[in-house]
Amino acid sequence: MENKQPRYWIGVVSKSHVMRGVAGGFAQLCHGKAVPLRRMKQGDWLIYYSPKTDMNSGAPLQAFTAIGQVRDDAVYEYPMSETFIPFRRNIDYYDCKEAPAHALLSLLSFTKENRNWGYRFRTGHFEIDAVDFAILSEAMGVEIG
Repeated sequence: MENKQPRYWIGVVSKSHVMRGVAGGFAQLCHGKAVPLRRMKQGDWLIYYSPKTDMNSGAPLQAFTAIGQVRDDAVYEYPMSETFIPFRRNIDYYDCKEAPAHALLSLLSFTKENRNWGYRFRTGHFEIDAVDFAILSEAMGVEIG
């Protein structure tokens, strides 16, 4: 049997939407697109970064707000209304504390020495390495392993 190492991902979502996902045990990324969800596999890890408290009129937040592990390989549609049927995937979330990004910028490989550190988050979903994941999970008070 293959012993696949997990991959580590950042998803960018407002905190209010993150909390809906945590409560429901699902991830929804990039305005409901399937592609970012399909990039992740069972056993991978997802950390949410929330630039704001709410999507449209929220206050600036710039914090890592949730952490979880991909439960299975299912990516599925979920009708939220007649006109909005986003894709989701099941995530097992861990209890964690919010970790302000500014306290971690000099430690993370994808932000240190980068004046435009926020640009990377504009993609909505990207992979990080195991070292950055360890720094973030520790800052969020989650012991992995």
